[in-house]
Amino acid sequence: LLTSPAWAADSVDINTASAEQIAETLNGVGLSKAEEIVRYRDQHGAFVHADELVNVKGIGLRTVDKNRDKIQLQSAPTESQE
Repeated sequence: LLTSPAWAADSVDINTASAEQIAETLNGVGLSKAEEIVRYRDQHGAFVHADELVNVKGIGLRTVDKNRDKIQLQSAPTESQE
């Protein structure tokens, strides 16, 4: 009987997850691509839309489309209402 790590999930918040969590959750995204996602996030700020992942080296629209139901953006900043 195999058990999954506690952080393995059906979806992942790409704005807060570690590279390991992203690699574990997203199909076609290994640790090196997940590290690029985290590096991009650190340099450019939180992702507002999943499609922004295509700006990350090694991530294409096909990968984003394949994982759209697994990508969460709960920690993305929202526009303030004045």
